Amino acid sequence: MAQDIKEVSLEQLEGKLLGLGTQKYYARQIFDWIYQKGIFDFNAMSNLPAGLRKQLAQEFYILNLGVVDLQISRDKTAKFLLQLPDGNSIEAVNIPTAKRVTGCISSQVGCKYACKFCASGLGGFKRNLTSGEMLDEVLYLKNNSAVIPLTHIVFMGTGEPLDNYDAVLKVIRVLNSPQGFNIGARRITISTCGIIPGMKKLQGEDLQFELSISLHAADDKIRTQLMPVNKQYPLRELVFACAEYIAKTNRQITFEYILIKNLNSDLVAAKKLVELLRNLRLAKVNLIPANFIPEFKLAAASPEEISRFQKYLFESGVNVTLRQERGQDIAAACGQLRLKHGKA
Repeated sequence: MAQDIKEVSLEQLEGKLLGLGTQKYYARQIFDWIYQKGIFDFNAMSNLPAGLRKQLAQEFYILNLGVVDLQISRDKTAKFLLQLPDGNSIEAVNIPTAKRVTGCISSQVGCKYACKFCASGLGGFKRNLTSGEMLDEVLYLKNNSAVIPLTHIVFMGTGEPLDNYDAVLKVIRVLNSPQGFNIGARRITISTCGIIPGMKKLQGEDLQFELSISLHAADDKIRTQLMPVNKQYPLRELVFACAEYIAKTNRQITFEYILIKNLNSDLVAAKKLVELLRNLRLAKVNLIPANFIPEFKLAAASPEEISRFQKYLFESGVNVTLRQERGQDIAAACGQLRLKHGKA
């Protein structure tokens, strides 16, 4: 049975080529064709010997996903629904701006954490993605970034990246490698709902990627209501783990905070957030207007509430940004397109 070549490291491929009786330096050329040139047919790799191309086609395959749906927003955000060989589907999104293109990829099929503002968990958890399947997502996004090349990757799609730790880190190394996508580590972000054991493992990695924490409340009762994972990893333990991470890596953590009307968007909530993060020396808060998902019946805070919340954080010395809404007309938030097709 043919093997996904993206599951094979450069060193492993070099060894495989030697076993096939050819030169190992062809491995770097193969990686260049796939990750830099976006070529998915071994026969099109013109600087490889014809016999090797035939052998590669027998031993490996390159791409294993198909496009079920592609939706492009008025703001040029592009959302792919990709089908896996087992019939499951995942989402990947290209988010372009004037100077960069950020690819948002999924790490799992479904999600087990059932956050009450995210469509990803509505169908339950199916399975982890392989590193090859995640790299398939990146290849699709890269090949559809024609004007500006793909510059950043965020693991903010469906699933919890730290629940699929080994495969995600394997992908990051290919993303960062000069022989892979050659994307700088600081342009790669892992987003987690706060899986503390995974955060502790990240401290020992030799890559300077960005870490983002889905926070969304500075009160245990409200956060548990929104994010059941808070029962397992409550705020006090999570903030302590964040302080430890910052101390050991000297890297900033971004806290994602969705502003939901009548729940976590008033000044009382803002004051609690300032107090919660007071002793974290490298912390940033990214405020996000809530997406409307009919199943949850949650409404975004008003522009006035958002402005007051942001102003209070800023005047309290918090490094705060407000995320620009993108892809609203194509349901670009996590899980929405997959959920739509699941109901069709």
